[in-house]
Parts: sequence; structure tokens; C-alpha cells
Amino acid sequence: MGKTSSFKYAWVLDKLKAERERGITIDISLWKFETSKYYVTIIDAPGLREFIKNMITGKSQADCAVLIAGAKPLRHPGIPGVGKFEAGISKNGQTHEHALLAYTLGVKQLIVGVNKMDSTEPPYSQKRYEEIIKEVSTYIKKIGYNPDTVAFVPISGWNGNNMLEPSANMPWFKGWKVTRKDGNASGTTLLAILDCILPPTCPTDKPLHLPLQDVYKIGGIGTAPVDEWRLVFLSLAWWSPLLRSMLQLK
Repeated sequence: MGKTSSFKYAWVLDKLKAERERGITIDISLWKFETSKYYVTIIDAPGLREFIKNMITGKSQADCAVLIAGAKPLRHPGIPGVGKFEAGISKNGQTHEHALLAYTLGVKQLIVGVNKMDSTEPPYSQKRYEEIIKEVSTYIKKIGYNPDTVAFVPISGWNGNNMLEPSANMPWFKGWKVTRKDGNASGTTLLAILDCILPPTCPTDKPLHLPLQDVYKIGGIGTAPVDEWRLVFLSLAWWSPLLRSMLQLK
């Protein structure tokens, strides 16, 4: 199903009036849930190009990115043989861009969910799934990810297939497996992948990094960079030079 028919589920995260009226995600939103191992915070980020600044704000805070690739073979007018996935993985597509931005922003753990498997031709097509993971694997390897450390799972968000429990509709799927130096992991569902995320270490002994969120030019004052505080474990030894630097910026 497309977003138009399934948008009632997106109301959980898309809370702005404009988002609900237009059926799209505009700003980031947060939602929390608990697995058997972690307390998970979902950062729902917009996908459309015109809201890319909002997406970057959300993605820069993530420990792991979940890249959703649509398997639905929706044909675009005037572009025979091109489906939604093919459009997304193209040079200017959203799938292409989001994977690149995630790696650029330092999100080194990646999960790939191949969604809308119920809408393939025929439904739950193994061939379509394998086409997509082959294409995605080739691309993410180019930008820096190791496909062996990335979990791929075929899902249907509409029907819940392989989300919480293994789906009987895809008996050909034998499960996902990731290989990494911190220990291998395997499973069959998207939820199980989340429990295999490795929490990143906080380098509290390293110099403070403040990622810029925006830059404003204020008349009579000059250029004002706006940063985002992500590392909150600061020793008292930081405050004196930090405050001096802030005063010098003024």
C-alpha cells in the first residue's frame, strides 16, 4: 500500500497539522519503545529533498540508520520499466541520497528494510528482493559501508511481515546475518536486528566537537554559527577555556 492508504499509521509520528493534511513528513519527531534489550528512540526524519535540513538534524543524532527501500514495482509515466526502488537508488533518488548522508554524518551502523514486499509481482517475490539487495549492497559499498556488517530484511509494514515475528509469506527468507569484529549476529525480523545494534562509545577523553546545525548572518553583528550539544559529559576543566572562547566569539 502507498502512503495515501496507510497514512493513518504515520499519525503516530507525523504530528504537525501540515504533515497530516499533506500526507508527508516535514519535521523530525521522536518516539520511544522498549525491546528485550534496549530502550529505543526512533527519530522519524523526512525524506523529501525540500526538507533535507530537517532530515540532517535528525540523522546526525542517530546511532544506527534504518534505510527503507520500497519493493513496489510502481511504474512512472514515461519511464517504462522503472519502479519506485529504481527511482530511489538513482543518482538523485532519496534512497541514494539518504544512505550517503548517513555515512557522511558518521552513522556507521546500517540496517536495510526492503518494504512493501506484499506489493511485488508476484507478492512476496524472492527475485525482486534479491535484485534490490544486490543493487543496494553495491552502492553502499561504494560510499564506505561493508555489506557484510549490514542486515537486510524483507518486510511489509502494512501487514507486519517480518517486523516482530517471522512471516509465513516468505518461506524462502532464511534470515539475516551480520559479520563484525565485535561478534556476529543473526535473526529473522526487523525487531531482532535492533537488539543487535552496538551502542557507540562516548569519547569523553577527546576534544569537544560541536556539529554546526545552521549559520546565520545578523546585521551589525556578523556571522553566527549555531551548533548542537551532543556530548554532555564535560569536566570542570573544560568550562574556563570554553567560556573564554564563547566570549571571544561575541
